[in-house]
Amino acid sequence: MLSYYAMKRLFWLLPLSVALAFAANDPKVEKEILGVMDAYKDAMVHNDSAVLEKLLSEDLSFVHSGGQLQNKADVLKSVTTGKNVIIRMEFSDSSVRVYGNTALVKCRVDLWHSETNVVHMNILHAWVKTGGGWRLVARQATRLAP
Repeated sequence: MLSYYAMKRLFWLLPLSVALAFAANDPKVEKEILGVMDAYKDAMVHNDSAVLEKLLSEDLSFVHSGGQLQNKADVLKSVTTGKNVIIRMEFSDSSVRVYGNTALVKCRVDLWHSETNVVHMNILHAWVKTGGGWRLVARQATRLAP
């Protein structure tokens, strides 16, 4: 027999899981999100702090494949000061799931720090649509074997 608290959790989780299971992507929104991902990629490669300032949420949680956690200020500083050099970045196997004003983008990312230093990762990006457009609120990376 389930406890009162277990029943209460189940009561709230069941409708949420049903809603998430039936989330349908609007092709227009999916295209918009993929465009924002391209703008983010270009800004990271070209050290474009103005674009990143607009795309990154103030409460960003940016987790690297090595486990390091950065906030928006940390990301802007590492990208714009040249501490984190990215010469090329490619996304593949992208999938977009939209839940209202939130979009989750899972993709494989191949990131070149130099011609011989390439990192292969699976990354989950969480975007939220605000009055000013889509903002990256979270990123979680997992390094893949070479």
